[in-house]
Amino acid sequence: MNEYKDRNILILGLARSGLAAIKLLLKLGAKLTVTESKPLDQIKELDWLRENGVEVCGQEPEVFERDYDEVIKNPGINGNQWFVRRLRERGIPVTTEIELAFKVCAPQHFIAITGTNGKTTTTTLLYEVLNKAFPGRAHLSGNIGIALCETVLEQNLMEDPGHYIVLEISNFQLLDIVTFRPQIAVIINLAADHLDFMGTEDAYYRSKARVYENMRGNDVFLKNIDDELVKQYTELLPVQCKEVTYSLVDRGADFYADNEYLYHKGEKLFPLSVMRIVGRHNVQNVLVATAAASALGESTEDIREAVAAFKGVEHRLEFVRELNGVKYYNDSKGTNVDATVTALRSFDCPVILLAGGHEKGLDLSPIQPLLKGVKQVIGYGECGPRIVKDLTDGAGVLTDDLPHALEEAVKIAAPGDVVLLSPTTSSYDQYSCFEERGEHFKSLVNAL
Repeated sequence: MNEYKDRNILILGLARSGLAAIKLLLKLGAKLTVTESKPLDQIKELDWLRENGVEVCGQEPEVFERDYDEVIKNPGINGNQWFVRRLRERGIPVTTEIELAFKVCAPQHFIAITGTNGKTTTTTLLYEVLNKAFPGRAHLSGNIGIALCETVLEQNLMEDPGHYIVLEISNFQLLDIVTFRPQIAVIINLAADHLDFMGTEDAYYRSKARVYENMRGNDVFLKNIDDELVKQYTELLPVQCKEVTYSLVDRGADFYADNEYLYHKGEKLFPLSVMRIVGRHNVQNVLVATAAASALGESTEDIREAVAAFKGVEHRLEFVRELNGVKYYNDSKGTNVDATVTALRSFDCPVILLAGGHEKGLDLSPIQPLLKGVKQVIGYGECGPRIVKDLTDGAGVLTDDLPHALEEAVKIAAPGDVVLLSPTTSSYDQYSCFEERGEHFKSLVNAL
């Protein structure tokens, strides 16, 4: 039954997820209104939207006083915005395109991956693993840059059941779910992030825990028993389905890795030497992907082969080039303090750290113990002054932007050093997204 035919739906914000939701809802026969903060002459899809009967509005108060059956909110729009609050006050359901896509799908295998760091690497790796076993029926989607509604349309998931959808899902996307229920889910780890949006650490951690709130019975939650915050919040907000544990330190976990092998219930699965991605954090990512694939019945040999072939993903400790004995790494996805801590721990040589971007107010103190391996801190952008002050007591280098930060790094770098872009924060002061920042950094490095 199509519950959206002739229903009045308001789309809050375009961007990729908004457009994907519109295309899916048009196929379902809904009557659509979209509201955007951009001036109409800056909406490149305006003609297409109007040709397809979509009413396009600004954010005038009267738009939010109309009657709608449902509102689909872009996850980047803060739920505390006045117009979102007004819609909810009026009793109109406000959900997300993830919820929309899930509701209209035929039965599928949803694997939801969230956490503060490692989501994209783990999601991509798990997709590669599942695609080996189920070619053509495994799909990568979600916060990784492919809206779930887009995947549903392109893969005919409303009519064709039994696909494997590996979904990277952010806390913003989880905030507005209602019925979304993955078959397998994981919170890889937890650390403070998005306080500018969420307000408190508790609110942020609770939003992540929503990934398992609808899971029941034989659904599988993969639990990181090394992470104190994951343990704390799964006790505070109990998991109601089967739990499978993983650990880098506790041999009693269901899935465990020492320095040489990955194990399942004490039995060796494969050596870690097959991995092409570096760092102990990536061993954890491999553990998660292996546990998820095993829960779906994939063979150890297929998992091992996929892990051995995996080269990593862009903007996550991505090697750019070596020049005059200096190695340059792009970790533009390092949009929080914990990500930068992880990046610094991956090197045992002198590091010149380039950090800066939009000020999110995050506590930088976890970086302090790792500064003994840092040759210099170079801050840039909106957050640059605080980074230099808090991490170096003013002894670091402060620049206006990333190009100047790289110039300063080149001046002081010596053979054997690493120049690492790991910003600690988001890109929105000078770039539209972390990908744009990373691409700019790589182009600057390759032009040296």
